[in-house]
Amino acid sequence: MSGRRGNRRHANGWRRQQVVARVLAAYDTCHLCGRPVDKSLPPGLPGSPEVDEIIPVSKGGSPYLFSNCRLAHRWCNRVRSNHSVEWARERIKPVSYTHLRAHETV
Repeated sequence: MSGRRGNRRHANGWRRQQVVARVLAAYDTCHLCGRPVDKSLPPGLPGSPEVDEIIPVSKGGSPYLFSNCRLAHRWCNRVRSNHSVEWARERIKPVSYTHLRAHETV
């Protein structure tokens, strides 16, 4: 449990789950790359859905406000980290779509 100490996203688990469910229901595309997000993928895959905060929690943003949260691919969210949305879009745009399809077999 020491890994969760200090992470504001886990301070109120029920409230965060409500926001995550609302974001997953409201959006179908990644706000960073603009491509569809496959919500059926399990967590941990590059294309799996994650909730990204517009104003990062590390910069004072709230993980509980729906207005601060958007849907993103796991890979896109990791590229962004706590940088601005514009910064992330510039770095994600030139990258091919293959990173999101790593779970598919040929």
